[in-house]
Amino acid sequence: MYGKKVKLRFFFVLSIFSTLILTVFLVIKSLEENVIYFQSPSEIKVLGEIKTKKIRVGGMVKENSVSIKSNKINFIVTDFKNEINVIYSGVVPNLFAEGKGVVAEGYLKDRNFFLATKILAKHDENYMPPEVKDALKEK
Repeated sequence: MYGKKVKLRFFFVLSIFSTLILTVFLVIKSLEENVIYFQSPSEIKVLGEIKTKKIRVGGMVKENSVSIKSNKINFIVTDFKNEINVIYSGVVPNLFAEGKGVVAEGYLKDRNFFLATKILAKHDENYMPPEVKDALKEK
């Protein structure tokens, strides 16, 4: 009924379409495995179940909550409604301080404790490195 050219063209279009669908599926699957979700302390408190996947917890470092013992630092992250205790071993960023914004990446132990593997200190859009600030003052 159909000629060789029509059949060949149909299989060519079908193979391109199936390759495209397979590529999109593989990209979505790989992104799904590498996504790190961001949650606030309030969102963690209402979680149905605690998952073992890596997440990020963000908020403000509570005043008078930072304690340093040997190479471990303990502090509380708050969103002014709920709090979560964070335990971290390692070097903290220079911008890390009480009353400042912070994002901690790691794993939940339970709804009250978070074991951080990385600390990211946040700054506002008005931040300027000290060297640049000093150079502007001299001028």
